[in-house]
Amino acid sequence: MNLENKIDLKLSEALKNKDKNVYPTLRLVLSAIKDVKIQKKVKEGPLKDEEVIGVLKKMIKQRNDSCEAYKKAGRDDLFNNEKNEIKVISEFLPNQLNEEETLKICEEIIKNTQASSMKDMGKVMGVLKAKHGNVLDFSNVSKILKTLLNK
Repeated sequence: MNLENKIDLKLSEALKNKDKNVYPTLRLVLSAIKDVKIQKKVKEGPLKDEEVIGVLKKMIKQRNDSCEAYKKAGRDDLFNNEKNEIKVISEFLPNQLNEEETLKICEEIIKNTQASSMKDMGKVMGVLKAKHGNVLDFSNVSKILKTLLNK
């Protein structure tokens, strides 16, 4: 079963169970997926799992940005709502590598590409996205690469 169908199935379950913490978020996810389908002019069938993962990552990034703003504004109610949405969306993403594993991968790619300065960051990021795009948190990757390449 592909990812889009899993999300749809989870939405059906949440609606049956009247889980108000889950189904509004899943409706937003399916709406975002539908928008991508319209943009890509997909007439039939679900999106590829990689495309759905891209949509989910984008939604999580948006919510993380909102969390920062709500925290600064002291809006704990909205902050908690966004955190709950992140938790629901994250259920459908592959497990992300921790910081130690990410560091090892970054060091390996820097060595393999012979990157030596910040000028090579784009080249390293390209290789990382191609090989490990679904399991890396690229906000952490960016910080790690800046540290490693500025030595």
